[in-house]
Amino acid sequence: MKNHKVALLTVSLSILITFSPSQAKQTQPISDVLRIDNMLNNTYEWLSLYRKPHETQLELSTPLVVAGVLCFIAASISSAGGIGGGGLFIPILTLVAGLDLRIASSLSAFMVTGGSVANVMYNLCIKGSTKFGGKSLIDYDIALLSEPCMLLGVSLGVICNLVFPEWLITILFALFLAWTTSMSCRNGLVYWKMESEVMKMRNGCERLENGATKDAAGDETEGNKGVTEPLLGARTKENCMLRFPWMKMGVLILVWCSFCLVYLLRGNRYGKGIIPIEPCGVGYWVLSSSQIPLAIVYTAWILCRKENLQHHTLNTQKDIEELNKVGPSNKLVFPLMALLAGILGGVFGIGGGMLISPLLLQVGIAPEVTAATCSFMVFFSSSMTAFQYLLLGMEHADTALIFAITCFVASLLGLVVLQRAIKVYGRASLIVFSVSIVMALSTVLMTSFGALHVWSDYKSGRYMGFKLPC
Repeated sequence: MKNHKVALLTVSLSILITFSPSQAKQTQPISDVLRIDNMLNNTYEWLSLYRKPHETQLELSTPLVVAGVLCFIAASISSAGGIGGGGLFIPILTLVAGLDLRIASSLSAFMVTGGSVANVMYNLCIKGSTKFGGKSLIDYDIALLSEPCMLLGVSLGVICNLVFPEWLITILFALFLAWTTSMSCRNGLVYWKMESEVMKMRNGCERLENGATKDAAGDETEGNKGVTEPLLGARTKENCMLRFPWMKMGVLILVWCSFCLVYLLRGNRYGKGIIPIEPCGVGYWVLSSSQIPLAIVYTAWILCRKENLQHHTLNTQKDIEELNKVGPSNKLVFPLMALLAGILGGVFGIGGGMLISPLLLQVGIAPEVTAATCSFMVFFSSSMTAFQYLLLGMEHADTALIFAITCFVASLLGLVVLQRAIKVYGRASLIVFSVSIVMALSTVLMTSFGALHVWSDYKSGRYMGFKLPC
């Protein structure tokens, strides 16, 4: 009996001791509650508890449906600028749907692929714009020069992602995206001013023509219009069909297959590949290093072939001398930009479209061409990532397909709405502003998401320095 009393007394004391800190916590002053470290702790604990039920399996739930709706909106905005939108998809899937970062990254690869497929199909099917001489908006030369170095940069960036601490990645991401966002906004404002001046000049010329020769010139113009428009339209359509660069498309597919074969043979750092290779062994690094000469050979061959074609098409010695004045630095602008975009994309875990689009705008490429070319390049990089996920045993492939179809439809809708707005208002700068919106949102979301992870590592006492790649 005495032992029972001692046991009851011990349990009562333990209960009082357990509840006493929580009672004290409730009476904390509000200045302590509003401290930054308390807010970060509470936010991360809420996210951790919210994410736990969804880590192992994906079920149809309200958070997943809400995330799907938000991804639909994000895809429609991203497709307008020709970028993938991975910087929006990953935070939405992790913060709203509560998915694990690994699952969110794999789903994001399929979503970006779905959106880029819609973008490429739309740009290939629409009639060539008269503003660019009836040519396709996709600049295949830029894509050819950029794609090998971009794929190489992604591999180098992934290795840097494994080596760099997460706090450094978050800081670099915030700084670079803030810089590119401001650069895109400035380019958008420049294009907006130029378009306003062109519209003023056009309206002034139209008023002068209407006031001077309203009757005679009007009848003559209408008569010529009916004769010339069908002929020009038919010729433009025929030229677009005949000028489709099958050779360049074949080279791009060859580059894609070459790098994809290297990835599949090498596998990941855990030894998961199509052939047994020791993880991070000699064979692993030999295959990884083979991408450097592969990218150099492809880029050099493409540059040499382009120079030979230009020499054949030029007739006079003066034109050839002007072509030779173009230094090697100008010829390597696009490969170097693509290499930088690929490295940063691999480090930050997003597609290269968000990074290369501001760079193309900065060197003077038209917004329409920039959007179409970026989406074309993103298609190759994102499809390679999705293909690797499938072959190396990806989970939730059915959910990934549903999200990819959703982004496909959203991208088509966004493209149709944007092109109609450009046609009505005559402002291609809307493309630049859509890119700026996506980049600004990505900067805020991805930086906040990374800061929460850095805070959790700091509070848990984990190692926060540089790491080995294996």
